[in-house]
Amino acid sequence: MKIAVIEKEHIVVKNTDKITLDGRKGAIVKVLGCGLCGSDIVKFREHISKDGTVLGHEIVAEIVEINSDTKFKTGEKIVTSHHIPCGTCDYCRHGNVSMCKHFKSTNIRPGGFSEYVYLSEEHLQNVAHPMPENLSEIEASFYEPLGCCVRAVKRAKLMDGSKVLVVGLGSIGILMSQALKAYGMNVMGCDLIQDRIERLQNLGIDAVDSRDLEQAELFDAVFMTSGADKAIDVALKTIKSGGTILVFSSTPHNTGYPNNEIYYRELTVLGSYSPAPVDLKDSLELLRTGKVNVKDLSTIYSLDDIQKAFDDTIANRIMKAYIKIKD
Repeated sequence: MKIAVIEKEHIVVKNTDKITLDGRKGAIVKVLGCGLCGSDIVKFREHISKDGTVLGHEIVAEIVEINSDTKFKTGEKIVTSHHIPCGTCDYCRHGNVSMCKHFKSTNIRPGGFSEYVYLSEEHLQNVAHPMPENLSEIEASFYEPLGCCVRAVKRAKLMDGSKVLVVGLGSIGILMSQALKAYGMNVMGCDLIQDRIERLQNLGIDAVDSRDLEQAELFDAVFMTSGADKAIDVALKTIKSGGTILVFSSTPHNTGYPNNEIYYRELTVLGSYSPAPVDLKDSLELLRTGKVNVKDLSTIYSLDDIQKAFDDTIANRIMKAYIKIKD
C-alpha cells in the first residue's frame, strides 16, 4: 500500500506492506480521502515529527476488514477522529480532555495519508460515525476540524448574543465563525485577504479587512484563528475590558500576551486545542443539518501530489487541501 512520509524537507510517497487486523479488535479501513490540517503543516515545517512519520487525521474511509462488538459493517463509509480521552483521569474530569495522557497516546495507524489505516476498537466505540448520506466525502472530512471549533466555542462559555470577532479567515476561521453563529453569537470575521473576507460574507456573516478595525466597536470575545504574531495585537486592540480571548493557533515567535493588559483589564485568555467525543458528535450534526457550510473550501490533490498540497497551503495559494486517496 502507498503511504506518504516525512523525509527530511519533503513529503515522499512510498510503498509498504498492506496492514491487516491479525486477530486484533478494530477495523482496517480504506482511506477515501484526508484533509490537510494546519497542525500537519506545523509538524512538517517545524520538524516536530520525525522522518518516517505519516501525517494526516481528517479521514473519510470505508471499512474493509472488521472484528468489533460495534454495529459497524464491512463496506460502510465512516468518519473518525484520531485521539480518544480516557474519561476518568484528572484532566478528563476537569474537562481538559486534550491534556489526557491516553488522549495524546492514541492515534490512527499509520496516519491518514495512507491507503489503509488501522482503527482500534476504542476508536470505533468513541469517535467513529457512519458518514451522513447527504454529505460528500470532502464535506464529511471536516468532521474533526469542526469538532475542534465546537469545543473552542463551548470552552469560551459566552452568553447568547455575545459579540465575537474571529481573527484570521483560513479554513478554521471560516469554520469557527459558522460554529459561533450556530451557537447563538453575533459574529464578525477579519483577515487581510479579500477573497477570504468575501467567502465569509457570502455565508451571511460580517467580515472586514483587519486594517479597518480601528474604528470598529469592541468585542465581548476575540477568537484567534490566525497564526500571525500581529493577530495578538489585533486581539488586544479589539477586546473589551473584562472580555475573553480564545487562542486557537500557534504563533511563530511565541511572543505571548502582556501581563499588565491581562491584569488591569481583567481579561480572560484561554486556549483550546482538540475535541472530546461529544464535540465531534455535535460537529457531525452541524454538518449534516447544513448549519455549517464547507462547500468549495477544499482543493483536491492526489496522494502522489501531496508535496504540492503542502506547498500550496504554506504559500496561501489555496484555502484547504483534501488528499484524495482512493475512489
